[in-house]
Amino acid sequence: MLHKYDYITIYSYIRKEDLSPLTPTILDVREYPEFASGHIEGSLSLPLSRIGKATAAWDRALYLTLVCKSGKRANVARLLMMDMGFTSIHVLEGGIDSWRQSGKPLQSATRKPWSLERQVRIGAGLLVLLTIALAHFVSPWFLLGTTFIGVGLTFAGISDICLMGTLLARLPWNKSPGCSCGAA
Repeated sequence: MLHKYDYITIYSYIRKEDLSPLTPTILDVREYPEFASGHIEGSLSLPLSRIGKATAAWDRALYLTLVCKSGKRANVARLLMMDMGFTSIHVLEGGIDSWRQSGKPLQSATRKPWSLERQVRIGAGLLVLLTIALAHFVSPWFLLGTTFIGVGLTFAGISDICLMGTLLARLPWNKSPGCSCGAA
């Protein structure tokens, strides 16, 4: 039973997969656009925001390896799942970045939406243009909207929490076609 943070290196992961009778299930906790752009073969897409609901009925003894881009979100997912009673959870050290750097292959989805970062840049740009046009043609008070967008982008840059990205991630084109998260 795990009671502490348990990293697993890429080499250790591959060795456990080869030697263990328990084949680990890889849960990729990134949002679907990130998952679609490149993921470990056989991994399941389960965004961090959906872990509670999706895993509620799962066996708490499942042997799971969590992965994200660098390991930060995977560790947050590990803590959530440990609080839910899961006992065999590992975080792939360095995440997809380390996997890619070690020369391991990644698969891409056939339907790849634009990255959330790109969607945020387009959305913020369009909102700024809209508020400037409304300020020019309707009322200068619409410039407050431009200020609000600037504050939001600054907050996102400082805190690494993007509220617009969180909202965009919930839109239909950013969801995986068919939920692969119940397969574990």
